[in-house]
Parts: sequence; C-alpha cells; structure tokens
Amino acid sequence: MEPTSALVTSRRNPLVKRLRTLHRSRGRREAGLVLAEGTHLLEEVARLGLMPRDLLCTEEWLNRHGHLLGALPLPAQPVLVSPEVLAAVATTEQPDGVVLSLAAPEPATAPAANGLSFVLALDRLQDPGNLGTLMRTALAAGVDALWLADGADPHQPKVLRASAGAALALPLWRGEGPELGMRLRGLTAAGTQLVAAVVTDAVDGAGRRPLPYWQLDWTRPTALLLGNEGAGLAPELEALASARVTIPHSAAVESLNVAVAAAPLLLERWRQRLQGAEPWAAP
Repeated sequence: MEPTSALVTSRRNPLVKRLRTLHRSRGRREAGLVLAEGTHLLEEVARLGLMPRDLLCTEEWLNRHGHLLGALPLPAQPVLVSPEVLAAVATTEQPDGVVLSLAAPEPATAPAANGLSFVLALDRLQDPGNLGTLMRTALAAGVDALWLADGADPHQPKVLRASAGAALALPLWRGEGPELGMRLRGLTAAGTQLVAAVVTDAVDGAGRRPLPYWQLDWTRPTALLLGNEGAGLAPELEALASARVTIPHSAAVESLNVAVAAAPLLLERWRQRLQGAEPWAAP
C-alpha cells in the first residue's frame, strides 16, 4: 500500500499538531480520539476490526511491516513521515515507526445487573502501568466489565501500551466514587457477591476476618473491588462488600503491587470454573 502524499518532514505540519493534542486527556476528550503507538497495537486494532482515523509511519517501518496494513479497514492511505516527525507525534522515547489515531471506545452502557457475572471495580487507581496491566489480566480472566472510580485515564497512550490493546476490547465505565457505589449496590440487589481485596488481616465490623482468596466460591456472580495503590479501597466502598479476601504471603514485604495481586484473584475464578471444583480447603 502506497503512502497518500509526499514525505512529511516538518513538526509544524497541521496533522502533527492535531495528533500531539491526543497526548493530553483534554485533547482526547475534545477530539473523541485516542493515540495508539507501535506495531503490536496496530495488530490488535486490526484484530478487533477497528478503523484508524489517521496512520503515520516511517519509510523503514513501511518497508518492513507494510503487509500489515492490508488487514486494516483504512479510510485513507497511510501518511509517510520522517523519524523526527514520528518521534514528535509519539509519546514513547523510541517509537518503532508507526502511530495511529482512532475513535475512543464508547463507554459501556449499564446493562441489567443480572446480565453481568464478573465485574472488576477499581477505586482511584493512579498508575497507568498498573491500570493497563490489570486490563490485560481482566480480559484474560473473562471479566464482563471494568468499572473505574476516578484515577488514571484508561485511554492515555501509556495505558493502551501496558494493556497490549485490552483497553480497546474491554467494556469499561468510568465515573466517580459515589456513582460506583450506586452501581455496586445494584449488583448486590441482583444477588452478586461483592468481594473486597484487602491487605489487613483485621476483623471487620461484623467480627469477620478476610478469607484466603482460594476459600471463596468465585464461580458465583462476582464483583471484585481493588483500591488505590497507597490508600486502598475507600471505606464507603469496602463497607459494601459481602466478603473480604487476602493473598497470604511472606512478611518480608508489607503488601503486593495491585496489578500483581489482581492476577491470582482474577484467575482463581477461571481455575474453579474450569475444574468444576469446590473452593480449596485451607492449607
């Protein structure tokens, strides 16, 4: 596939300026677009059948990977740019030769609560790398929807890269803490168990200690609640939980990174459903 025009070498090109606005949350909201960078994300966009709005690439990239463009429903030909121009558009320090813009995914509608069997709810997660990694794991674990209370913008370039494209495929909603609380109450009313992941082994207001995560029946309709990297879950959200779980580990560390901790929790449901087994007994 041939590029649409002569080589773009000026960073002052209007297209370059327009795409650079997508580095910021406000620019993405106003344009209704997100910026995806790199060959792997391009392949994910093609796999999902999404249509790029703009596609910029270097001559070297086109010579090596031009065959990938045949899988994209491109509305226009790619724009050939110099490595310096591509670096100006990209947010990474060493871009691999291609960037593209595409329409921001539509926010997930609020389906009937009884239509969701597995929800991941994140409270004020701040680190884009953590959020992207969690999205990737959630998609692998068969999560039906991701609900976000504030925190990092799920469509910023760093999240898209860390999620390896999962941010474009996972149904998600983003709002504020009180709105998340209302949604979680709706799940409870429909019979969903709300599970809060906690670090402490302390008893709650009802005198209950958190369970080791494998003792919970994850095969039931479930919403897993994970909190902010430093502060944990907001007390008002944790109070909604019908169960609390922990990940037992060595006392050599105080706590686990939230993205690391999420993996065994999310995949335990997958394990239990595949094996058709009752939750494991305590070791």
